[in-house]
Amino acid sequence: MADADDVRRLALALPHTVEIDSDGFDFRVANKGFVWSYPERRPGKPRVIRTDIAVLYVGDEAEKQALLLGEPDLFFTTPGYDGLPLVMLRLPRVDVGRLRELVTDAWQMRAPQELVADLEDAG
Repeated sequence: MADADDVRRLALALPHTVEIDSDGFDFRVANKGFVWSYPERRPGKPRVIRTDIAVLYVGDEAEKQALLLGEPDLFFTTPGYDGLPLVMLRLPRVDVGRLRELVTDAWQMRAPQELVADLEDAG
């Protein structure tokens, strides 16, 4: 079971990651978001920052659909994210090893190539 502290630890372990001030968590590389807490919006109610749900950048629609269809217990989406390469991840249902993989993949898709190469060389 993972939580917001795990997201923070894993994201900040990646090179050149910056945490943006927010009510939850919000991580960027090269000014591009790769993982943040889900800003839940319900009609007629104020927005609620859900730190038990991470929004992850996944790169493209094919990857998004593969995750949504392959693991519906972990991943979901909302109409607000239609057409965007983003999925929501239920943190209490994912183990830290899988979370590390997902956060690292999201970072790699958003980071400039030279940073990705530096990470791969270090690993």
